[in-house]
Amino acid sequence: MSEPKQQDKPFRISKWVVLEAFQRVKANKGAAGVDEQSIAEFEQDREKNLYRIWNRLSSGSYFPPPVKAVEIPKAGGKGVRVLGVPTVADRVAQTVVRMYLEPQVEPVFHPDSYGYRPKKSALDAVGACRLRCWRADWVIDLDIRAFFDTVPWDLVLKAVAHHTDQAWILLYVRRWLQAPLQLGDGTLVARDRGTPQGSAISPLLANLFMHYAFDTWMVREFPAIQFERYCDDAVVHCRSEHQARFVRDAIAARLAQVGLELHPDKTRIVYCKDADRGGSYEHTKFTFLGYEFRPRLAKNKSGKHFVSFLPAVSTDAMKAMGQQIRSWHLARRSDKSLNDLARMFNSIVQGWINYYGRFYKSRLLYFLRRLNRHLARWACRKYKRLTRRERRAMSWLAEIARRSPRLFAHWRLGARPDGWAMGAG
Repeated sequence: MSEPKQQDKPFRISKWVVLEAFQRVKANKGAAGVDEQSIAEFEQDREKNLYRIWNRLSSGSYFPPPVKAVEIPKAGGKGVRVLGVPTVADRVAQTVVRMYLEPQVEPVFHPDSYGYRPKKSALDAVGACRLRCWRADWVIDLDIRAFFDTVPWDLVLKAVAHHTDQAWILLYVRRWLQAPLQLGDGTLVARDRGTPQGSAISPLLANLFMHYAFDTWMVREFPAIQFERYCDDAVVHCRSEHQARFVRDAIAARLAQVGLELHPDKTRIVYCKDADRGGSYEHTKFTFLGYEFRPRLAKNKSGKHFVSFLPAVSTDAMKAMGQQIRSWHLARRSDKSLNDLARMFNSIVQGWINYYGRFYKSRLLYFLRRLNRHLARWACRKYKRLTRRERRAMSWLAEIARRSPRLFAHWRLGARPDGWAMGAG
């Protein structure tokens, strides 16, 4: 693809950046937007489609289509969350803007801002939180009410303008913020605030907003207090209950200044109880990024057990994984072999292991053993000699696991049907 002359274009946007943006969108996959065009369909006429995006972005004539509203259940069955799914072309355009804007804002972000940033992850945030819970006795578990629905546009645009002199970036960010949601029945819902979850540009805008609304304010007002923030999800560490209450109230007032609100029921002050901190308080556990922090049994270097304040896969996360396992209907797939089942589901299970197995993996192991019961029921349906003999089917499965211990991802972790499992870690 050649880089065309741009003398007649008001904005200088590299065509190579547009191409790279499409490659990123393709790698991230994702559903179709309101035009029902899939990534594969977009790619059938890739050069024409990418040229159209480049031409409109460069000329200032790009207007985003409505964003498709998709409801997904929240963890633990606690209501639904509305995602905004842009079209493939719009995701490419948003990624172009992100590729120009991100290098300008990334260097100023706080080191304890972990969400959607290069070389940082949710597991980094969980690890940092674990260490700080050992050092500080109290935690403020912050929950911002409907963050993505209430972010004020004027403050988002002010933050963007502070970091770029590119007029076209500000122009298109404003247009994306103003793009309406399209409901399932085709109804368009106008918005006057918020940035829908699901878009390519939304995480960067949310981080930029929270950088000024929370991170820099915390550094200025409470420089000695540590925190971890993953987009709108944050944990603040305090030395005493009195300090925690004072800081919580100050944060609530600060967020109110920028148009946000702490959820009064979900924001909690938590005591990090363990063997050395034996006080009795109302809240001694909290959930952060799918991990539940609470007192747990651990081993020291000499092998002795003690109680520590540790993260492990949360109950809500296990419920969500359990629902997905049930949706596979393994017992009904008697036309498949064990190798087929491994190929079909290992990548999903390995993803769970990679994330939830990082800390206190024995809790995840205990959960994943239920996969063996599903496989045993599959064997009962597939083989007549095992019909209605689930215990015999489990023994048969255990023999398979002894011969091929790496066949299934959860077997490789240690959740095998013969009863052997690794210890807590």
